[in-house]
Amino acid sequence: MSATPPGRPGPTYPSGLRLEGRRVVVVGGGQVAQRRVPGLIAAGADVHVVSPHVTPALEGLADAGEVTWLRRGFADTDLDGAWYVIAATDDSAVNDAVSAAAEARHTFCVRSDDANRGSAWTPAVGRHGEVTVAVLGDQRESRDPRRTAALRDRILDGLHSGELEGATGPRPAGVVLIGGGPGDPDLITVAGRKALMDADVVVADRLAPRELLGDLSADTELIDVAKLPRGRSAQQDEINRVIVERALAGKRVARFKGGDNFVFGRGYEEILACREAGVPVTVIPGVSSPLAVPAIAGIPVTHRGVTHEFTVISGHLPPEHAESLVDWDGVARLRGTLVLMMAVENAPAIAKALLVRGRDEDTPVAVVCDGTMPTQRTVLSTLGALADDLARHAVTAPAIIVVGEVVRIAHPEAYPSLGG
Repeated sequence: MSATPPGRPGPTYPSGLRLEGRRVVVVGGGQVAQRRVPGLIAAGADVHVVSPHVTPALEGLADAGEVTWLRRGFADTDLDGAWYVIAATDDSAVNDAVSAAAEARHTFCVRSDDANRGSAWTPAVGRHGEVTVAVLGDQRESRDPRRTAALRDRILDGLHSGELEGATGPRPAGVVLIGGGPGDPDLITVAGRKALMDADVVVADRLAPRELLGDLSADTELIDVAKLPRGRSAQQDEINRVIVERALAGKRVARFKGGDNFVFGRGYEEILACREAGVPVTVIPGVSSPLAVPAIAGIPVTHRGVTHEFTVISGHLPPEHAESLVDWDGVARLRGTLVLMMAVENAPAIAKALLVRGRDEDTPVAVVCDGTMPTQRTVLSTLGALADDLARHAVTAPAIIVVGEVVRIAHPEAYPSLGG
């Protein structure tokens, strides 16, 4: 049987392949293979890569045991027992041999060099929750991957916005905790935005990216945490009550928080409340502010040869407070980076505590205000001058305070007397 049917290819028959535990062979070790292999691994396939050479990424997958790498050229017998084949070399003669061997074994084969000469095509794929969207171009016209990818993206956009909600069918009730990231709406994760747009009820923190709330469907119930009863404990109890109550009423509830759910966000208290009530609950982590804000401000929290650790500390209580859980004696002995959150009010007391315990008064400090937002600014100081500089620059919350030599690395010009 010929591997290349005569004339123009006929209509395709769309189908989803279940490849878990089944042998899949990828011939070629270049960029095309590198793009295809991760999806095959995610599908649970037993992936064999045949190529004398592979990209470093594929070599890493082989070293980790995630794929089997046959370090040689292609042989017909490589396809024995294969359920699916991808011919991904830059040599059309090799790809011809692969597709011919696949045809002889009644095994579907995708070709990267000429899709029309393969027995299967790779669609433009995207996912929304539990739904997979796959778009194939019209085989009777010239295939245009950009066109199919654009159509896929339009469908996914419709699903994200809720315009195509009916296409996905009913979703189970429950609670999802969504970390919104440090503030810039573009920094929410893809999964976080999907879950937010899919919710019936959104319970939002004041630090969650508020611009995203404007994209919610008109029939989504929005509950502003700032308007709930005052007092930290009373407010958290009310949040727990609201998310559980709405979920038990059959709603999909999104608890939308700034930063990450479990970094000083009291997110696990909400997990416990849901579990106690028998409400299904999942977590979508957010980009964590103590890492993202310094990064966007150009400050690394670690740097080779400078620091081997960083420590994130909540500064909502001063060091001498009876309820403080921080070992400030131990913190002062650390040589790495300190990242202080919720610490603007208590920063002078924290600086004093570190100085008393032996930290150098010339230790560089950066205060990043309104991180990732249009009003972001960075105030540079030292431990000895921090209290005065906070007052002089009228620093207010929210801000992330970075203490350590990494600040000097990022701003050597600001510390000329210190060897910068």
